Amino acid sequence: MSDIQRPVVRPRRLRTTPAMRDLVAETELAARQLVLPMFVREGAGEPVPISSMPGVVQHSRDSLRKAAAEAAEAGLRGVMLFGVPERKDASGSGATDPDGILNLAIADVVAEVGDALVVMGDLCLDEFTDHGHCGVLDAAGRVDNDATLERYAEMARVQAAAGAGLVGPSGMMDGQVAVVRAALDGAGHEDVGILAYSAKYASAFYGPFREAVDSSLQGDRRTYQQDARNAREGVREALLDIEEGADIVMVKPALAYLDVLRRVADAAGEVGVPVAAYNISGEYAMVEAAAANGWIDREPAILETLTAIRRAGADMILTYWATEAAAFLR
Repeated sequence: MSDIQRPVVRPRRLRTTPAMRDLVAETELAARQLVLPMFVREGAGEPVPISSMPGVVQHSRDSLRKAAAEAAEAGLRGVMLFGVPERKDASGSGATDPDGILNLAIADVVAEVGDALVVMGDLCLDEFTDHGHCGVLDAAGRVDNDATLERYAEMARVQAAAGAGLVGPSGMMDGQVAVVRAALDGAGHEDVGILAYSAKYASAFYGPFREAVDSSLQGDRRTYQQDARNAREGVREALLDIEEGADIVMVKPALAYLDVLRRVADAAGEVGVPVAAYNISGEYAMVEAAAANGWIDREPAILETLTAIRRAGADMILTYWATEAAAFLR
């Protein structure tokens, strides 16, 4: 050892103790940055487990209110709500019915938690259509972009009237943010924000979500969701949404698209627009399955996953672990 030149620069000095590591940590993960997606099932008397997402349920209206209160108590600052209706049709009429399950759920949660949480509504037709697509179909069975925008405008007005603080247009229709913004402003809901699903990719990791919303999807969504091979396109979509009035832009999925998230965060940061990322159902299911088999240590894996998404540039993360992760962080 005496013949070896000892290093002068020792990065390990800044890793010696937990306090030292905390002192120099570059990335913060906090409960306030987490948003809990929740599903509410019309007619459910009690929560219905989702087999491919252990620990996640289709809520009843009562259990949804309780879960929202727990989320607020845990320090979360937002929830994203998805409705699971009893009946579906070609136009997704349940999405714009003021007494439809999603709109009732928004009102329920707002009444339960007030301003403690930002209550967000998924603004898309896929949960409500009998064909499972995010828009209405034309005579040839293709998703009709502009006819769908009319439905989105109506959804925005109804969700805002129910009390939503943010609406989340997630269907990847061209021009959706501009139409939703105009609809909200025209109905006197200028203070309701738009969380735009800007870079949403046609992903293999959505499978468990399809169970969660009892999806009726026929075919696929590759004509309107983005191609996994394209990164620049994700930035372009986000910048277009910002031009149209998006208050927050989002990348979905998160883990397989961390490079896109970084690019979008850099571009949105130049104009001061926050960026969200959705840690989706398949990402959740993979960690849960591996942990259940004893292949990974569950809690550190969850926190490492969420930290990676923050490190890549997300200001906020939609994740099914949100309430539990907040407890870990405490």
